[in-house]
Amino acid sequence: MPVEYRRATGGRIDRSRTLGFSFNGKRYSGFAGDTLASALLANGVSLTARSFKYHRPRGIVGSGVEEPATLVELDGEHASGNNAVTIVPLHDGLRARSVNCWPSPGFDLGAVNQLFARFIPAGFYYKTFKWPDWHLFEPSIRRAAGLASAPSSPPSEGRFEARNAHADVLIAGAGPAGLMAALVAARAGARVFLADEGSEAGGSLLSRDLQIDGAPALDWVANVTAELASLPNVIHLQNTTVWAYREHNLLIANERQPARDGVIERSWRVRAKQVICATGAIERSIVFANNDRPGVMMASAIQSYVNRYAVRPGKRAVLFTTNDSAYSVAADMKATGIEVAAIVDHRLEVSPEALALAQGIRVLTGHVVTRCKGHRRVRGITVAKLDGSSVTDISCDLVGLSGGWNPAVHLFSQSRGSLRYDDTIASFIPDQPAQPTQSAGAAAGLLHLSEALASGAEAATAALGAVGLAGNRVEVPAATDMPYRIAPLWRVDAGSTKGKAFLDIQNDVTLDDVHLALREGYDNVEHVKRYTTGGMGIDQGKVGNVNIIGTIALEQDRPLSEIGTTTFRSPYTPVSFGSVAGLREDSVVMPYRHTPVTAWNRAQGAVMYEAGARWQRPGYFPRAGESFQDTVNRECRAVRQAVGVYDGSPLGTFELKGADTPAFLDLIYTNIMSNLKPGAGRYGLMLTDDGLIFDDGVAFRLDEHRWLISASTGHADAVYQHIEKLLQVDHPQWQVHITPVTSQCSNATICGPLARDLLRKLGTDIDLSNESFPFMALREGQVAGVPARVIRVSFTGELSYEINVMPRHLPDLWARIIEAGAEFGIAPVGSEANHVLRVEKGFLSLGHEVDGTVDAFDLGMNWVMSGKKADFIGKRAVTLRRASGKPRRELVGLMPLDPMRAIPEGAPLTQNGAKIATEGLVTACVWSEVNQSWVALALLENGHSRHGTTAHVRLQDSVIEVKVTAPVFYDPDGKKLRS
Repeated sequence: MPVEYRRATGGRIDRSRTLGFSFNGKRYSGFAGDTLASALLANGVSLTARSFKYHRPRGIVGSGVEEPATLVELDGEHASGNNAVTIVPLHDGLRARSVNCWPSPGFDLGAVNQLFARFIPAGFYYKTFKWPDWHLFEPSIRRAAGLASAPSSPPSEGRFEARNAHADVLIAGAGPAGLMAALVAARAGARVFLADEGSEAGGSLLSRDLQIDGAPALDWVANVTAELASLPNVIHLQNTTVWAYREHNLLIANERQPARDGVIERSWRVRAKQVICATGAIERSIVFANNDRPGVMMASAIQSYVNRYAVRPGKRAVLFTTNDSAYSVAADMKATGIEVAAIVDHRLEVSPEALALAQGIRVLTGHVVTRCKGHRRVRGITVAKLDGSSVTDISCDLVGLSGGWNPAVHLFSQSRGSLRYDDTIASFIPDQPAQPTQSAGAAAGLLHLSEALASGAEAATAALGAVGLAGNRVEVPAATDMPYRIAPLWRVDAGSTKGKAFLDIQNDVTLDDVHLALREGYDNVEHVKRYTTGGMGIDQGKVGNVNIIGTIALEQDRPLSEIGTTTFRSPYTPVSFGSVAGLREDSVVMPYRHTPVTAWNRAQGAVMYEAGARWQRPGYFPRAGESFQDTVNRECRAVRQAVGVYDGSPLGTFELKGADTPAFLDLIYTNIMSNLKPGAGRYGLMLTDDGLIFDDGVAFRLDEHRWLISASTGHADAVYQHIEKLLQVDHPQWQVHITPVTSQCSNATICGPLARDLLRKLGTDIDLSNESFPFMALREGQVAGVPARVIRVSFTGELSYEINVMPRHLPDLWARIIEAGAEFGIAPVGSEANHVLRVEKGFLSLGHEVDGTVDAFDLGMNWVMSGKKADFIGKRAVTLRRASGKPRRELVGLMPLDPMRAIPEGAPLTQNGAKIATEGLVTACVWSEVNQSWVALALLENGHSRHGTTAHVRLQDSVIEVKVTAPVFYDPDGKKLRS
């Protein structure tokens, strides 16, 4: 790496560990402890990206999550896109490339947009693409939109994970205020959850040479983190961003690369009694012509690279500031060998403390930078007095900007707390909280180190009092820091100077864009945001938002307090979908539910699926050399030709007892249940109040006052809540008691033409003859020597027996079934084969055919809608909806004219396959072994009257012709299941 960009000593990097990496196909090296950004700067790489809209050359601007300009896409085992280059930790073999440029940032064909920049201002697409038809332009616009593409496959190694936690005090941020708050709360015995987005605790102390209690501040940081690590009541996580603040103090944090247990990212859902936002502050840019050129950085970022990473981002620098904080940056730059050509300060007066740090450096007070010169890297700046006179040029390859500090109020704002403008720091700070939360340190607008430490201790003490804990008083250490003074500058009026002045660097929002929005009547700050996209997307207003508000205030001649802020939305920083989903493995905080034969299923090599309510059940049982389709076909043949067995234990089951149970069942089901005799059952539908299908299942009468009903696995909890609400709120006078018994009985369902033979071989005292034990009947007795409740229901269309036993008996019963069934060619059956079998029979699936619009008539289930009952839930709504006379989408079967052509589920049906509004959609499609063809179910307008006609399935690049049939492809009369 070039010697002139890497300091020979210093920094918090490990020079004994050299790491190789590639960026845009070129090899480089860095050290352990580097970020990708610091390593690139150490190698003299200044052009790292192209801008979103105009494809202008861009470089690294920040040093943390605020980085607006350079986003990268990572290749390899942890592939992901849209990562801020500043938070990607360097590791050996890292492969990264810039997004939104092709073929590279150095030569980007998209740069042609710069030639047409005047024709594509903010909002141009709203006006340009209305005529003749938006859909004409839509494909091209969608291809051009976005940044990095989504990974084509999941990570080859590692996994994502989700965890829940509870805390007395959650502290977001481990800077000086956050560490002080954590120390006070932890010593008092509170359960503390401390999360910080950086790789190390310390916040701004990692980049500045400050003293606490007369010793280096980092010594204090090390002592505090060591004490916190020793306490069992503290969870302290680094590389963890608290990105969302929800109702009732639920916060969501994303832990990146924990480097243990093979976890790539971990999502934490933390319920906290009290929250302390110690999220720090973000330095803001200054708006002038060409303020986006590579080599223009935030002053604090330069300080971080110089001190923390031992990197000189340039050789000759100019600092442009509106406040005192830039002067310590200048001193650090000078001390590490960077020539500071000048400090340009638009203020007329500078404090003596600041000037003392700038000894030997040219300070231009009452001046502004009007323009940057250079293209692929800044080559110099133009400086002028505030009145536009005394214009001069200064050559440099690095420009540091410090427009002031914005407290990171994003989390506080997400909690619905209000903000107010503070003239002292010229930014917005937290005002009135809406939840049990406080802000401390720079996040509260307290920018002096001693203030940050004191506010952290005060916030923790208040939080402890709120949760009923009283800790010993903790002495706040003494600290020295320079006072903070600022005179805000929202833009530089450059007059006739050419060049775009950017307010939001990430979204390419310029000063002219905001002026245009205001001229067109979008004078509310939220409207300006949407018209220009300023503060949207990944950035969420971190760097440029307050400058946009200041620009609006100047144009409208109003104070910033009247303009207000935009809404800060979650996520605060990008979060991968893998982390959000948080795959659960085995026993964690939200464990999977297992049946008694889960271990047997896994031992047989079953591919396990997650079913509703977190059940684990087998999807299919592959054998050596079989493809997925081969396995499913084999399992289907076993059920259709011999016998199969599947685990039906997750099916929701409830026992109802009481004198009013018959009347209650007649209310919740669409058909009559009250006239069933003991030992008999009936299939039924439950509707919502608006007449749509809520759930389906069977009800069996056990005796005069006891009933057994079933619900679908995924809706079992919702059905239980539905029934309880009806009984406790709507009909509290009814004598009905409900008991969930899903986990109290487990079942093995044997199905197929040889099921009766297998059950007899197992041994039972139940008369299995069809006359004595017909379809939809329930019998109790002994099966294989254990007490059992056997029910004749069928979800496959074949002769079936659901054998219900106590959970402790199921493993032995299952083993006996497999052993006895070997003679009959038995096969264990997974949910994939069950899906095929139910489609062949046209049986209802809530996850497929029930789409929130259809009713039982649409599904051809008129027989289940009783006309004899005075009322049932949803009856009137169904009648009113059907009275409109509008066309209805009705359930049909589809047979492709080419039997070997699969039809994608969800594909639309259109008239003649034209690109017009759909007349239906495919709800399910399977390969049918009994038909030797692909068959499908669909919802089609007026489908019941179109049997025998041809319909067309519209795909992106082709059309599939299908024959419309009745929605049953096997045993339409039901003779098999009643045999």
